[in-house]
Amino acid sequence: MSFPQDFFWGAATSAYQIEGATREDGRGLSVWDQFAATPGRTYQGETGERAVEHYRRMEQDVALMADLGLTAYRFSIAWPRILPDGVGTVNQPGIDFYDRLVDQLLARNITPVVTLHHWDLPLALFERGGWRNRATADAFADYATTMARALGDRVRWWTTLNEPWCPAYLGYVEGIHAPGVKGDTQAAVDVGHHLLLAHGLATQAMRAVMPAETRIGIALNLFPIFAGDDRPETLRAAERAYRFHTRWFLDPVFRGEYTPGLFDDFGAEPPPIQDGDLKIISTPTDFLGVNYYNRWIVRAGSDLPADGVGTGVEYVTDLPDATFTEMGWEVYPHGLELILEDLTRNYHPRMLLITENGAAFDDTWNGNGRVSDPQRVRYLSEHLRAVGDAMAHGAPVVGYFVWSLFDNFEWAEGYSKRFGLVYVDFATQRRIIKDSGTWYAGFIANQRALHATPPKPPLPR
Repeated sequence: MSFPQDFFWGAATSAYQIEGATREDGRGLSVWDQFAATPGRTYQGETGERAVEHYRRMEQDVALMADLGLTAYRFSIAWPRILPDGVGTVNQPGIDFYDRLVDQLLARNITPVVTLHHWDLPLALFERGGWRNRATADAFADYATTMARALGDRVRWWTTLNEPWCPAYLGYVEGIHAPGVKGDTQAAVDVGHHLLLAHGLATQAMRAVMPAETRIGIALNLFPIFAGDDRPETLRAAERAYRFHTRWFLDPVFRGEYTPGLFDDFGAEPPPIQDGDLKIISTPTDFLGVNYYNRWIVRAGSDLPADGVGTGVEYVTDLPDATFTEMGWEVYPHGLELILEDLTRNYHPRMLLITENGAAFDDTWNGNGRVSDPQRVRYLSEHLRAVGDAMAHGAPVVGYFVWSLFDNFEWAEGYSKRFGLVYVDFATQRRIIKDSGTWYAGFIANQRALHATPPKPPLPR
């Protein structure tokens, strides 16, 4: 495989999952601090209060990125570390931390790719309605402007939101993510709209204060949908699942409209759309971030709960020949190629970034300085081949980010699921590069070698 010379080779993290120091240097609390501290919400009651201590070990961690040969690093900013109440007075120590991080990255020729919101909404804003409150979208635009002014002289790549589907649906229907509300489909619809509005408002606000070469996008979690059989009712179920998993956020961003039938699938009313909202939401983006982990196979069933996708949709999990990760997700590399080609054909993004792609496996460390994870090596190799195949078919992919750089706090799964290229012994915070990290570093080095200028032949005598 040969990728373009300026292709981004990166890894990704998020603030709440790695930083720790949740009560230090003026940081406010987030909805995830509250959710994780509530008994029964996370695996063994684990929280991100310590995480992997990136806030204290940042310089060491950037050195590890350089050792891996990364050319880019995607990280998120903790909104409550910048604005403890979500609005109002800026917390300067928070700005200072990210300022130092950006400078450390640039000193090692690693391009920073910043995500403004990876689910850690300031708790003070949630207590005033959170994403159900339209005012939160305006607050997010103000926060985005603050960060653009602080870092925009050096950071050229910005992602507004990461996977708005998750705080909307997992947070208000399934209740397994913060804020932990169950069964409120109308809230999920309204939250989704205000998240999209926040994206559009922030995009416009940042463009007003940053250089023209700045690139702004949004990262969505996307799944190819397959019909489990050819019954007409199953084909209709697959259409509903496609609207729910793929088109809910793509259509407003790229087409300025909500998918017909979407809110009927939810059994909900349309969100409170005001004049001009969809024009704001569809403000042109420079790139689309694609987070890909698995496909869904669906079929029609009788008397099944709506599950947010419409009655009669059943997810097929009995796949006897499939390989699954520790998250229970099928390993299906071809799905990434299909997603990239579908996006290129139907939505025509200017650029695509694979902002997340990775797998949790049962990694163990025997104390000898090495962690063998051959399943992840194979996973990365096969998914990178899928990216290359999609690019050969015209997909405008400009970078690939492994999820994740470190083993970390994996939301409701606590510390039980390991996604990292770098193993973290949580008791001691020791970092050990896994075999997959070594393999990825070698892959990047090989890509660089392919583009190295060959030595000039000696002049004839």
